[in-house]
Parts: sequence; structure tokens; C-alpha cells
Amino acid sequence: MIKVLKCAIYTRKSSEEGLEQDFNSLDAQREACEAYIKSQKHEGWELVDKQYNDGGFSGGTMNRPAFQELLEDVEKGEIDVVVVYKVDRLTRSLMDFAKIVDVFDKHETSFVSITQQFNTTTSMGRLTLNILLSFAQFEREVTGERIRDKFAASKKKGMWINGKPPMGYIKVDGKLEIEPSEAKTVKLIFSKYLEIGTVPDLIKYLQENKIYTRSGKNFYKGHLYKILSNKTYIGKIVHKNSVYGGLHEPIIDFEIFEKTQRLLAQNALIRKNSTNAASGSLLKGKLFDDKDNYMSPTHSNKQGKRYRYYVSQAQIQNRSQDIGSVSKISAGEIENFVTEKVKEFVFNKKLLQKLFTNYSVSQQKIIFEQIESKQINADFIRHMLIKAKISSQSVLITVSKTLTKEAVEYMIFGTHLPVEQKYDKNSLVELDYKIRISSTTKNGSKLIIGDVKQKTVNKILLDAIVKSFYYHKLMFENKLTSEQKANTHIYRLMKLRFLPKDIIKAILTGSHEPDWTIDKLYTFL
Repeated sequence: MIKVLKCAIYTRKSSEEGLEQDFNSLDAQREACEAYIKSQKHEGWELVDKQYNDGGFSGGTMNRPAFQELLEDVEKGEIDVVVVYKVDRLTRSLMDFAKIVDVFDKHETSFVSITQQFNTTTSMGRLTLNILLSFAQFEREVTGERIRDKFAASKKKGMWINGKPPMGYIKVDGKLEIEPSEAKTVKLIFSKYLEIGTVPDLIKYLQENKIYTRSGKNFYKGHLYKILSNKTYIGKIVHKNSVYGGLHEPIIDFEIFEKTQRLLAQNALIRKNSTNAASGSLLKGKLFDDKDNYMSPTHSNKQGKRYRYYVSQAQIQNRSQDIGSVSKISAGEIENFVTEKVKEFVFNKKLLQKLFTNYSVSQQKIIFEQIESKQINADFIRHMLIKAKISSQSVLITVSKTLTKEAVEYMIFGTHLPVEQKYDKNSLVELDYKIRISSTTKNGSKLIIGDVKQKTVNKILLDAIVKSFYYHKLMFENKLTSEQKANTHIYRLMKLRFLPKDIIKAILTGSHEPDWTIDKLYTFL
């Protein structure tokens, strides 16, 4: 008895053009495939009722609804043979074709192209298909190059071919024409931005005055930034990194547009040099590891609590060979450390006397009297701080005396704090602090234990030493409870009283190695 082979026909057309006709390209492909299946009836071929038609989908992608449905049915074992009119109806990508063939082979499904007589169940069929698909992919790439060349040539001529035109324009025969009511809104956005000064305040103004987008919605930040930086409004057409004269009329004067760009750049620099309140990234753009990899601020949320870190770009980019001795560190730890060291530097009266020698005695007196009572904020620190470099043994903080003077003037006398950090290299001071770093076992983040000069006592180790002598005393006096006598941990803990004197001394003074744990102590016995 001949085995019945369930056959599914797949059809595809790249564009939607002509699909509305009673008999379109998809119908033609299906009709030819149906005829072929009938001719193979003696082999047990039988057409399934379900149709798989993709109209208006490119063969360069596998994200096609009917095609994905076809693959699902193949995986369910509902199809034995997939029939297409031509191979490129299935895919134009050699890489995608290899994936498709793997799926078909895994589920023992054959693939047949009726106009090319290919069958993937044979090695020769696979070889021929690969060759054919290589040419199909080549044709697709050449076509793509032609389209890109045509696109670039049209841009050079000043034509608009980007699809939907920006607010203020409508598209007429490949050329932009001004839409008066929208153009009025665009002009208002530019003028009010120069008047108000910031995008958030501009959003507030537009909402209060019920000025909306062309779709009737409120403007948002990204939309306004896009409008304010769009060169289309000064009569230009932009293609990649090139700017060409457009065929359309400008809405915004060149001088107003240039003023807007300067203000946008200035505000961007202010945002860059100020602390991000949402993330608290005080050292954003300032912190580096000992291999000069920038350490990016990041965070994680666990059980509703936010944990902030700085992570080396070498680790983020999986460049293991370039990772420094500290790849990740708690943001709070390093920010507090840098803040305290900056304060120590600023509160040095000898330094202040040198910085303000040209000031009058009365002004110097004001500085000395008020400096320690003032709150050193993020703007102050970020202005005077050039760079902080962290390693497993040190933190190197680079500051500028010139910028420190500006920051102190800003803090004491309320002077304007310059937007840019302009300083002479001779004014740089490097503050090198020896520290100790320990790694938390849970997530591998690094924590600063403290300055080496300031010994930090590990309370857990200290408690273990105290308990070892305490429990031994209770045992000697026969005062251990029945529960304590049954606790093997207590008897093990008592052994710590036999630790060498230098080990106990290191624990008491906090001069031990940062990786010491209770388990580590037993190795010294």
C-alpha cells in the first residue's frame, strides 16, 4: 500500500501591488503547484486544505506570518512535503535556507520546487539548491545596492524620499511643500525654546497652551529634540553624514537654527557635567579602572530596592584580556570615598591660601570661616574632579587647582560655575590613596574596605575569637547548657583559641588580609 504524503503549498509575493485582483500572483503560483501535486498522485501525494500565502513580504526575512505557521505545522508532523513554485519563494537568504532545511530534515519533511525539480531529500538536490540560492542572494544584494544608489542620488538633488515628512511640511511629487498651520507651530517651538531655555520647560509651556502634534497628542522630549535639530527646517536634505541643498522652502531662519543648536549643545554639556538625580551617578564619565577602561554607571533592582554599581566597559564588552583589577564596584562606596577625599583636599588651608593669594584679607577670611560649614554638592565635585582611577590596591584621584578655585568661588560667593572644565595641565594634582578591596562572594562586586592607614576591624572574626575563649570558660566551669553541649559548632569554635598570636593580633587590630573568613582561620591551626 502506497504511503499517503501530506503536501502543503507555500506562496509568496514581495509587494502588495496587484494582490487586490481576482486572480493574482499568489493564485497563479498555487494553481501551478496544485497541478504538480495531482501529477504525483500515484506516489501518494495529497494536498492539505490549509493554505499558506504571504502577500507583501520580502524573501530576505523569515518573519512572515504564513511561513511561520508552515514551520509550526511541519514541527507538529502535519506536513510531509512542502511545495513551492520557485526556490526563492521560500527564501532568498542562503543562511535562512540552511536553517529551514535543518527543520525539514529533523521532521522528515521534503521540499520540492516544481519549476526547478529540486528535492532536499537527496544530496545532489541540496547542492543544486545551495548554488541556486547563492545566485538568488547575490541578485537581492545587487538590487539593494541599486536602490541605495538611487536613494543617495535623489537626496543629492534635494528630493525628499524619506517617507512621512516632518511636521510643517507635506509631500507633493517628491518635493516638500510648507503646511502653514503646522509651520506656525514649528516656528513657535524654536522661538519659545530660545526664550525658555530648556526642553522640559518647553513641554510644560506647550501643554499649558494646548499645542499638540499633528496627531493631536502632547509633545514629548525625544520629539522636540528631533524637531529642534532637524536641518530640513532650514531647507537642507541630510543623507547619512552629508548635507545637501533641498528643493523645498525653509521654515526656520539659519541664524535662529544656529542659536538653537548652540543652546542644545550647551544644555547637553550641563546635563553631562551634572549628577543624574535619578541614578545618582556622581562619577559618570569620571571613573576608570587601572587599565583605563571607562566604568559605566548601572543598577539592579532586587525586592523593590535599587543597587547601583560602576562596571568596567571591558567587562560589558566581554574583553576579558583588557579587564583591570577591579571590574565592578558599589557606586555608594566609591562615591563616598571620592567625596571625602575631595573634602580633605578642599579644606586644606595652606592650599586655600595659595589659591586665593590675590584676594583681599577680608575675602580670604570669609573663605576660611565659611568653607567647612558649606555643603559640597555634586556640581562642586564634578567641576574640580578630572578623573578617578581605581585598582585593587589604590584610588588615584586627579583634580585641578584652577577648577578647585572656581568651585570654591561658586560655593562661597555664588559666582557662575563655568560649563566647561578649562584648566592648565600644570594645575593638576594627583591624590594617591592606598586602599584594600574585597570581593563579595554573592555577585562579585567590589567593595572598598577603607584606607590602609585606617585599620578596619572585622567584627565577625573578632566575635569568633571572643566566643572561642568564652565557650571554653563555660565548659571549664561546667556551665554549658545541654543544647550547647550538643552543638558541634561550639566545640569547633573553641579551637580558635589556639590560633597563633600574630593571627589573633591581626584580627584585633584589623591589619589582616581582606579575604579572611572564619573558615580561613581554621587553616592557620
